[in-house]
Amino acid sequence: MKIVLAYSGGLDTSVLVSWLKEHYSAEIITFAADVGQEEELDGLAEKAKATGASAHYTVDLVDEFARDFIYPMMRANAVYEGQYFLGTSIARPLIGKAHVEIAEREGADAVAHGATGKGNDQVRFELAYAALAPELQIISPWRMEVFRQAFPGRTEMINYCRENNIDVEASASKPYSMDRNLLHISYEAGILEDPWFDPTTDDNKAMYKLTTAPEDAPDQAEYVELDFERGDCVAVNGVAMNPAQVMKHLNKLAGKHGVGRVDLIENRFVGMKSRGVYETPGGTVLMEALRGLEELCYDRDTLHWRERVAHDFAKVIYEGTWFTPMREALWAGISSAARALNGDVRVRLFKGRATTVGRRSPNSLYSHDFATFGQDQVYDQRHAEGFIRLFAMPSRIRALLGLGPRVKGGAAR
Repeated sequence: MKIVLAYSGGLDTSVLVSWLKEHYSAEIITFAADVGQEEELDGLAEKAKATGASAHYTVDLVDEFARDFIYPMMRANAVYEGQYFLGTSIARPLIGKAHVEIAEREGADAVAHGATGKGNDQVRFELAYAALAPELQIISPWRMEVFRQAFPGRTEMINYCRENNIDVEASASKPYSMDRNLLHISYEAGILEDPWFDPTTDDNKAMYKLTTAPEDAPDQAEYVELDFERGDCVAVNGVAMNPAQVMKHLNKLAGKHGVGRVDLIENRFVGMKSRGVYETPGGTVLMEALRGLEELCYDRDTLHWRERVAHDFAKVIYEGTWFTPMREALWAGISSAARALNGDVRVRLFKGRATTVGRRSPNSLYSHDFATFGQDQVYDQRHAEGFIRLFAMPSRIRALLGLGPRVKGGAAR
């Protein structure tokens, strides 16, 4: 049997290489998707082979991730439950696609992943596998009782790695899991499972890797100007960049100012709550700038439609239904609307905040001449009387028929 394992070199997948090999008497091939983890990928092939893998693939997906996944999501302003920028979620369909491609290249019988049976990632990965290669067997050890009995907690996994000389970035004193890519870093589990635990204190804040603590950020604000074409950022401070370069540059710039931290108790797709701590510096700036451009370029109905679609698109990403007609339809609509998003936005970075302070566009629908109270070029204020009377007609009719609310003692009832 030949199994291709999605491999990060972290605690869970380090254990899985040798466990799968022994349990299934199988050849294990490891696969890592380079979606911007940077130094986390160093030495991954050597580590996987030392742990028992017969071969290892690290596939460079950084440009595709930024261009075809992060940017469309930003155009949609998709945010889950008001705060989560979907950094982990948006990477999963791309990783699943690349995983299937390696399995097909190797003629593998099965794909395996280390996602927990209580989490969202198992759903995201397996929906991708089902859509792209339904003939492949899927192995999810965390859903197997024999695996859970061997490793009931992270302590047992850490001890297993120590016994087998497997180096992992986890310890008994600070056990938490971390997922990094070009868009963000997420932290969860272990010490973070206590919702009262504060990771921002002096004793704990070393956990953060992309952002300076806001209180330690520079005392002088910094301004950054982003140029957009059809909803895509194409230059930063006048320097042309591709999507991946934009994300890398903004991550460093915004991270220096402590921008992009979120501590969230979220509703998992599987029906329970979990705590996630996130760093999304560049994405926070990019989405803030896009909102500023939307204010200029979208008419009221289009903007309100986009707000509704953002919720639907976030749900698609969070739940892993990327390879579906629904996502394609949403993407087509968002891309059509975003054709108007051309222009420049200036964002102020200061002590953990990214604030739009300037926006301009050739497609701007804002006009000082029309908006000012001193001009009547397109709006005669006398016309408002008739508009309001017509708008109030249903309420007026209800009242005249005796069916509306009544005021008694100064209050409506």
